[in-house]
Amino acid sequence: MNTLTQLFVSSRPLSWINTAFPFAAAYLMTTREVDLTFILGTLFFLIPYNLAMYGINDVFDYESDMRNPRKGGVEGAVLDRSLHTITLWAVVITNVPFLIYLVAVGNPLSWLVLAVSMFAVLAYSMKGLRFKEIPFLDSLTSSTHFVSPALYGAVLAGAVFTPGLWLILAAFFLWGMASHAFGAVQDIQADREGELSSIATVIGAANTSRFALACYALAGVLILSGAFFTEPTWPFWVASVTAVPYILMVWPFRNLSDANCEQANRGWKKFLGINFFAGFVVTMLIIVTWLNS
Repeated sequence: MNTLTQLFVSSRPLSWINTAFPFAAAYLMTTREVDLTFILGTLFFLIPYNLAMYGINDVFDYESDMRNPRKGGVEGAVLDRSLHTITLWAVVITNVPFLIYLVAVGNPLSWLVLAVSMFAVLAYSMKGLRFKEIPFLDSLTSSTHFVSPALYGAVLAGAVFTPGLWLILAAFFLWGMASHAFGAVQDIQADREGELSSIATVIGAANTSRFALACYALAGVLILSGAFFTEPTWPFWVASVTAVPYILMVWPFRNLSDANCEQANRGWKKFLGINFFAGFVVTMLIIVTWLNS
């Protein structure tokens, strides 16, 4: 039971929805039916995918996580060394069956998107790749973790890629980059002590926070601009407002010094709640659009 509990914590259950919902929404809005592929795909991006993404990270980040005061709870597990092999095996056992099915029902383009998605999961943390230690590539890779399930769902379902859809995906990608960058601010001191690099350790707390602000703001603008390409227009206007809470969350830290980087954790805790609010708004918009189409 202790092992299962540790694996559960390592998979970051509060973040499950961030990968399962994009796939489910993209697939369902295209096919407009709940089939076996929808169910299995959603389950895959809900739990196994997150166990792979975060479990692998916890194994290879063990040394730095030991120095990080915010690790050991919902913001990340500190996996005992005795659980590292078990965690990696759990990733293989839970992911492979789903991947085999998804490849079997997919097409060459969906295979490519799924391959990029899984490569990003591995490359972010695994020794020999460690994209998380390459400034700016770390944020790009992290954003891929969340946007690729949506792109995969759309491709697998045979969606038509309209300008409005591309704008939504681009805005989502900027959201992912902003979220990763701001999340890295609070770990500047711990990462430097562990001799780890990140976008935040290189450009500093203040500049990273400003980068996150710019990405969130531009994401809102891109969503809003989708109203010029898609009817009805009002869902895009409403959805663009969800960028505001994120901007307000980061704004107080735009001049944060590196020495006080851990203060950004106050904003990060709000981020977890804002995600649920934004997700609720987007879900309601999808439901209303569905009923009126």
